[in-house]
Amino acid sequence: MAKRDYYEVLGISKTADKEEIKKAYRRLALKYHPDRNPGNKEAEEKFKEATEAYDVLCDDQKRPLYDQYGFAGLDGMGQGGAQYSHAFHDFSDDIFSGGFGDIFSRLFGGGMGGYSRRQPDDGRGRDIAQELVISFKDALYGTKTDIRVQHMETCSSCHGSGCAPGASRKTCPSCHGTGRISQPISFISMEQTCPTCGGMGMVVERPCAACRGTGMEAKYKRISLTIPAGVDDGYRITIPRQGNSGKNGAPAGDLIVVVRVEPHEYFEREGANLYCAVPISMTQAALGGTIVITLLDDSKIDLKIPAGTPHGKLLRIRGAGVVVRGTSRKGDLYVKVLVQVPERINSKQKQLLEEFMAIENPTTDPKPVPLSSLR
Repeated sequence: MAKRDYYEVLGISKTADKEEIKKAYRRLALKYHPDRNPGNKEAEEKFKEATEAYDVLCDDQKRPLYDQYGFAGLDGMGQGGAQYSHAFHDFSDDIFSGGFGDIFSRLFGGGMGGYSRRQPDDGRGRDIAQELVISFKDALYGTKTDIRVQHMETCSSCHGSGCAPGASRKTCPSCHGTGRISQPISFISMEQTCPTCGGMGMVVERPCAACRGTGMEAKYKRISLTIPAGVDDGYRITIPRQGNSGKNGAPAGDLIVVVRVEPHEYFEREGANLYCAVPISMTQAALGGTIVITLLDDSKIDLKIPAGTPHGKLLRIRGAGVVVRGTSRKGDLYVKVLVQVPERINSKQKQLLEEFMAIENPTTDPKPVPLSSLR
């Protein structure tokens, strides 16, 4: 299948800046991520396509070449499978302030994939970072859910030794059992973790066939989570000791759940405040009245429309917004009223409007007003 233009894939213009590119990619990534579409090959392909487009358009070297020469300009620059490394490195750095060394270990595997921080020298298990997508409503009111986590546990075949039956470990020939090596740089010597044994000081003579000498095997587990009311996009939940198992009795790492909130069709959020827009008739705007607003939990609340309300006016309903986490206080709901002018009217309505216009006697030579007054 022929490749689509990268700008078309992300739904952006060719003048889009990096922030627009990132926003467009995030929207598509949330929609087509394999975790949310298990077994859906079409969604998986769209996810790959969006990630490839993001990788090119956010790269200061690749984008100019693509803009000038198209796909031919990217030949030899590694476009194919490795592009996900760049995209997800940026994605993870955007989630966490400290960069993560590894990308998703199972990008398109079953369940919910995760990626891990670098293994500490003390043998402690790696932390696992995993995204959880929730609805806008669940973010406002809170929810309980289960997540499926892939993690590494001590190999059941070799019990963590990494050795095949009858084999054993021997002292690492590179570091002579210290787990550290010295790397000469100019006139000084820098000490670093031994790359041969990974700092363990020992190497496996004949590795275990099940875990290939790592002493660890991949398993899945389900963890129950309580999402508090009022969480925002990017909220993190750290669950101690639920990451990858440690080596040689060292403690397990942590599980870090990053909450991603889906956008809503009608409501938007800014901090603890909610925003929506509703249509009203021109007579309601002129004469005033009361309308009913249905909230996300299906409760209803009355909103008074003052007489003479102009199009685009923001009306506030106190305490109808989002709960401020850790308190009982709520933000406000701001309702933007959109005054609707009827496209068709019957003869009776026309007669009444003509009578009103005769009384109003509007000017036929209106003076311009500053554009700033319309904002």
